[in-house]
Amino acid sequence: MTFNSVTFIVFFAIVFVTYWRLPHKPQNILLLVASYVFYGWWDWRFLSLMLFSTVLDYSVARAMPGSPNRKRLLWLSMAANLGLLGVFKYCNFFIDSAYGLLETIGLEPTRPTLEILLPVGISFYTFQTMSYVIDVYRGRLVPSRNLLDFAVFVSFFPQLVAGPIERATHLLPQVQTPRARPDAATMESGLFLIVLGLFKKVVLADTVARAVDPVFNDTGGASALTLLIGIWGFAVQIYMDFSGYSDIARGSARLLGFDLMVNFRQPYLSRNITEFWRLWHISLSTWLRDYLYIPLGGNRRGRRRTQVNLMTTMLLGGLWHGASWNFVAWGGLQGLFLAREREQRPKVRTHELVAAGHRFDPGLPKVEVPDDRLPSLRQIPAVLLTFHLACLSWILFRSDTFGDAVDYMLGIVTLRGGSLDPNLWAAVLPALVAMVVLDVAQRRVGDDAVFFPARPLVRGLLYGLWLGAVIVFSGETSPPFIYFQF
Repeated sequence: MTFNSVTFIVFFAIVFVTYWRLPHKPQNILLLVASYVFYGWWDWRFLSLMLFSTVLDYSVARAMPGSPNRKRLLWLSMAANLGLLGVFKYCNFFIDSAYGLLETIGLEPTRPTLEILLPVGISFYTFQTMSYVIDVYRGRLVPSRNLLDFAVFVSFFPQLVAGPIERATHLLPQVQTPRARPDAATMESGLFLIVLGLFKKVVLADTVARAVDPVFNDTGGASALTLLIGIWGFAVQIYMDFSGYSDIARGSARLLGFDLMVNFRQPYLSRNITEFWRLWHISLSTWLRDYLYIPLGGNRRGRRRTQVNLMTTMLLGGLWHGASWNFVAWGGLQGLFLAREREQRPKVRTHELVAAGHRFDPGLPKVEVPDDRLPSLRQIPAVLLTFHLACLSWILFRSDTFGDAVDYMLGIVTLRGGSLDPNLWAAVLPALVAMVVLDVAQRRVGDDAVFFPARPLVRGLLYGLWLGAVIVFSGETSPPFIYFQF
């Protein structure tokens, strides 16, 4: 059983009121207890996996400095963490793939039946602890000497189950040092992010999901226009769903005195797929870049090796999302887009970006954004093309099987005839417009707290309208956050 919105609000309110009555160390104890209660509410048995990763990586990192076995310790951590992912996330996938291959060549083996539950958020906290150990191994981070602090870093409940994937260089110092009680502006910005996240999730994402799900459940009978609007709708759904969770996580953390990294920066305003990946799920894309793409050689070993590295990174990035060939194909398609653009785009040096006014925070992954201004009119075609390339890949991401994805694409390409359900258009169009308005407003202001320049009365009315909409639209059972499954 997972937390619903009401339960989480009550839970967070209790933690918040108690938290600010305590000094620093008891605050961390409360955060650890709250995080384990929050995670164990779904299934207490999987707390042992998080505890195992925490103790192992804490111990490995402590043993690394000055040790002649540093590399062996690193491989121990990697083997253990990836082994957990392999067993709980990919075991059935590999078994089914192997048996499918044997059946293809004419054999009929007896297939074992394994019921392995996927622990929620395992991919997120596993990548978080792995990056910590790698940074200690590289000498970029001094290992934590306090198990409590490290355990809070791993299990911090606002971002535990769906990110952002925080780096120890950014989050761990905030755990280790006393937090200042948030002032009125910080409190308002935190509450704003929570309300905005709830609005994105409950009003936009969930409403669109109820209209889009029937389209993907009957791809063979849907018209081309229905399929096209359906994938527009899913593009809105996954973005509003995931960025909504990230907003709630950042807002909740801000009320507790923490600053989490921004995970989305209006990605559908991107002018190409390369820029899209610098703005979409930033904590994952920078993780893949820093701990996979660059160690593979990045773009330092020639054109062909760069393309191979890009493809390898995106294929594994696709597999990170789930144990399905659809996700692998989705990652491969993204890799093809990136490799093609890599061949065409001019080289941009970091010092040129800095000279152009782009800011870099040494505590955060460096995200090189070529242009953070609103697209000009002549760039709109590139933005629309990028959006539809992303939609093309979302077909693979959302479809249940690879065959369903092919049928979906063929239905659009062949201009299949048929009627259009007016309820679909009525759900998708307003959500699409609301998404664009939010993104344009945030890009124009340069801040997620887009309405802060407004007068207090205007802000209050907007918050009230958004909260009212959340209450009205939350009457039905809310679909779970999409990224809970990863």
